Amino acid sequence: MAEQQQFYLLLGNLMSPDNNVRKQSEETYDTIPGQTKITFLLQAIRDPSAAEEVRQMAAVLLRRLLSSSFEEIYPGLTVDMQTAIKTELLTSIQQETSPNIRRKVCDIAAELTRNLIDDDGNNQWPEVLKFLFDSVNSDNVGLREAALHILWNFPGIFGNQQQHYMDVIKRMLVQCMHDQANPQIRTLAARAASSFVLSNESNSALLKHFSDLLPGILNAVNESCYQGDDSVLKSLVEIADTAPKYLRPNLEATLQLCLKLCADGNLPNMQRQLALEVIVTLSETAAAMLRKHTAIVAQSVPQMLAMMVDLEEDEDWAMADELEEDDDFDSNAVAGESALDRIACGLGGKIILPLIKQHIRQMLQSTDWKYRHAGLMALSAIGEGCHQQMEAILNETVISVLHYCADPHPRVRYAACNAIGQMATDFAPTFQKKFHDKVIPKLLQTMEDQSNPRVQAHAAAALINFTEDCPKSLLIPSLDNLVKHLHFIMVAKLQELFQKGTKLVLEQVVTSIASVADTAEEKFVPYYDSFMPSLKHIVEIAVQKELRLLRGKTIECISLIGLAVGKEKFMPDAYAVMQLLLKTQTDFKDLDDDDPQISYMISAWARMCKILGKDFQQYLPVVMGPLLKTASIKPEVALLDTQDMENISEDDGWEFVNLGDQQSFGIKTAGLEEKSTACQMLVCYAKELKEGFVEYTEQVVKLMVPLLKFYFHDGVRVAAAESMPLLLECAQVRGPEYLTQMWLFMCDALIKAIGTEPDSDVLSEIMHSFAKCIELMGDGCLNNEHFEELGGILKGKLEEHFKNQELRQAKRQDEDYDEQVEETLQDEDENDVYILTKVSDVLHSVFSSYKEKVLPWFEQLLQLIVQLICPNRPWADRQWGLCIFDDVVEHCSPSSFKYAEYFLRPMLQSLCDSSPEVRQAAAYGVGVMAQYGGENYRTFCTEAIPLLFNVIQAADSRSKENVNATENCISAVGKVMRFRPECANVNEILPHWIRWLPLNEDKEEAVHTFDFLCDLIESNNPIVLGPDNSNLPKLFAIIADGVANESVKSEDACSKRLANVVRQVQMSGGLWSQCIAALSETQQKAIQDLLNAA
Repeated sequence: MAEQQQFYLLLGNLMSPDNNVRKQSEETYDTIPGQTKITFLLQAIRDPSAAEEVRQMAAVLLRRLLSSSFEEIYPGLTVDMQTAIKTELLTSIQQETSPNIRRKVCDIAAELTRNLIDDDGNNQWPEVLKFLFDSVNSDNVGLREAALHILWNFPGIFGNQQQHYMDVIKRMLVQCMHDQANPQIRTLAARAASSFVLSNESNSALLKHFSDLLPGILNAVNESCYQGDDSVLKSLVEIADTAPKYLRPNLEATLQLCLKLCADGNLPNMQRQLALEVIVTLSETAAAMLRKHTAIVAQSVPQMLAMMVDLEEDEDWAMADELEEDDDFDSNAVAGESALDRIACGLGGKIILPLIKQHIRQMLQSTDWKYRHAGLMALSAIGEGCHQQMEAILNETVISVLHYCADPHPRVRYAACNAIGQMATDFAPTFQKKFHDKVIPKLLQTMEDQSNPRVQAHAAAALINFTEDCPKSLLIPSLDNLVKHLHFIMVAKLQELFQKGTKLVLEQVVTSIASVADTAEEKFVPYYDSFMPSLKHIVEIAVQKELRLLRGKTIECISLIGLAVGKEKFMPDAYAVMQLLLKTQTDFKDLDDDDPQISYMISAWARMCKILGKDFQQYLPVVMGPLLKTASIKPEVALLDTQDMENISEDDGWEFVNLGDQQSFGIKTAGLEEKSTACQMLVCYAKELKEGFVEYTEQVVKLMVPLLKFYFHDGVRVAAAESMPLLLECAQVRGPEYLTQMWLFMCDALIKAIGTEPDSDVLSEIMHSFAKCIELMGDGCLNNEHFEELGGILKGKLEEHFKNQELRQAKRQDEDYDEQVEETLQDEDENDVYILTKVSDVLHSVFSSYKEKVLPWFEQLLQLIVQLICPNRPWADRQWGLCIFDDVVEHCSPSSFKYAEYFLRPMLQSLCDSSPEVRQAAAYGVGVMAQYGGENYRTFCTEAIPLLFNVIQAADSRSKENVNATENCISAVGKVMRFRPECANVNEILPHWIRWLPLNEDKEEAVHTFDFLCDLIESNNPIVLGPDNSNLPKLFAIIADGVANESVKSEDACSKRLANVVRQVQMSGGLWSQCIAALSETQQKAIQDLLNAA
């Protein structure tokens, strides 16, 4: 008994507000063996004499124990003990008089059941199902509540018996939803029904069977909202998110209800926002379904706008020097704006713009500033979603918005700046090209609003958005005026910083200067001296905690200006700047993980590295410590269930992913962006410093390889992937053994990451890096296990590619299919094709490294590649299928011929394909067959020549979309004549071929044609040179155009050969004058450049 009393005391201390007492109690609690914990906790829950909060604490701890340590504790208990626990729990639910405790015991029972369903779906606690059915039919309301609570908490409770009990479950829920005497039963039944639907979201037959429960759920939503309970409404949001098709039969009623609740000003803001959330979520998860109900969408738009007008008067607003995050995250104005942004992106501009245009016009005409503010913020919100439709009316929109930069109310001026900044991003670079002469002066004028710093700062922020995406040529004419204004404001605000300590505008102006310099590049040199001293001064003096952001932004600005003006101009200041940065680092050794200076510092170091090149190496010992520390940040994560979630809010920097089954995964996001930046900077150092970075390669590779699985942030995984080939390049100086060790450390992880990466953008980066690594390491870098795993993964990717295409075809047959759905499907298709290009990259690297000996491994993929080139496949499939066979021929001949039956005919037919990309891949194939294929391909080369001729001589063969394919055909004809002259009538073809030169677009193929041209000239080929060398002027023009278009570069071997040809002619006097006279000025300069370079 004394032990039990001690345990009660411990439970009380676990709830102590004193951190030390609580921490000590947690440590004591952790040392108690699991079995003893269960006994004590159950006794505490069942002891009516114990304090209510102690019993509640015991219930929470027992549920957590079963949730986190079930496998470690429960199977080790005796059968009697297990039975006793089950019996105790059910008895407790039946006898407990406190509703709170009863609910918590139900949670324990649900948690235990969740763990007692085996892998085959057998519920090893059948008594709990009997209890459930008995309790639902009980006269005791408390028991009915308990049964519904357990079902809500664990809807999978029926295991593999679910189908058997289907009608019973449905009857039970319907019966409870119609319990007229007990509103709480109706509410709980609706929550349980929603939970059951959500846990069976992919079972369409079940959703259909349960569709007649939806009216009951909607009634409960309406009823409970007016009782101050939004739990059923939250369930409805979840259904809209996860199982939107369930709402289809009653969609009209669902939308009408949500609209009614959203419009009811008597309800709390949170509930109104949740009702709107249902509609907005459907616009994202079931856009096509919602587009059929335009009338309701039309009614919801004014609701969002009405929320956006719900603003408070705030006299201190314009003078605020700190920016609160979105002012008030739960405010109606923020919720309305976010909803509008999302519904515009979800449903598209075709639907939303016509519905909102007139409302915004009216709001902008209002005499009430709140309406004008909301109208402008609405324009900002819809830009991304209504992009295409707004482009048509951009002119009138911009003129209208600029007018409000001079509005009498500062918050309207702020909103006008917001709209300009947003449009500058959404419609770049069209916006900059069309409106630079109007927008820049207006923003500069608004930035002079000294009495309203908040407006000044936002005008500067809009200017940043504008210049970030502004083409350099457009910025240059305004540069002088722009820089003059920015300098004037910077000086004025620097004074204010000294006098009043205000910094908001200065923070934005410093970033504006950085953005202008970044775009202007070397044109910023004349202004460098007027800015750099002040900026260095800010870094020196801004040392207080509240000036951290200003300091960080100024460090960023200095490094961006340095990068813009170049090493020569920056060098005199470089040493002083480096010392400032080093001082920052040593003075603030213990910066908090989320100190804003860290990421600015890290990025600035990387820019200094780009500016200084090899000279930066000396600073690595100082820089790498903090950089590696930041790149190693480990985020705080937690697996939480619904009850725990209630104690943690997203405002504390937590983000949650719902895992279903009442469980969520939480991650504290502080430091994640900094970690990502640090990883990207490590990539930058490896790329810039090459062998100069070798001292750190081992440390960095050990850090980066595990980060390929860092699923909390895509940027981190991309950086980890990008670093791999760069680190191998750095490590080459240490010799082959060191290099091989490093490759073995990363190879497994890279292959596994290709198999498991969920995001297609990240996956393409990982595959690209893997291919580069193989090219770098070459033959022998993969062992049998690697090959086996890689083969299985690539096979999986190709099979998935075909499966996704089938799924998209099925969606085209769906009743909700419309042109916006088609746009989404096209995007998905492009994503898929991009992954296919990366499969091709990986195979290319394997073929080029391993040659013929890799063919037996390749055969497991052969039929899938053959499938890609079937005539009925989309053009991108055929293009990449042919590219893969091109590689087989190029790197694995003559053995490649054993697969000729699969690809020869399709390749020939593809020379005449309607898609230029397919023609290009086929023509390249003909070229490599001639060059590398061997004897077996002779007849095929002969057969290809007339087909290649047809493509080259087609009327539109040189149009923009066709030119690359045509140039590949010209190159292929050249390769057949050069490597397989017996397959073509060379004398007949040569005059045509010379006429087709030079190739201007495909630089790689251009080099092949120039090489062959050199062969012909050097061997004095009479057809090429013409009688008495009469073709030489024409040949000079071809060579000159090749040099002018950079088709021939000084590092190419043929560049020297061409220069020799020109020199020989130069010696012959008259012929030289004749050749030069026929050239234009540009061509003459190109010939001179060729001679100078060679």
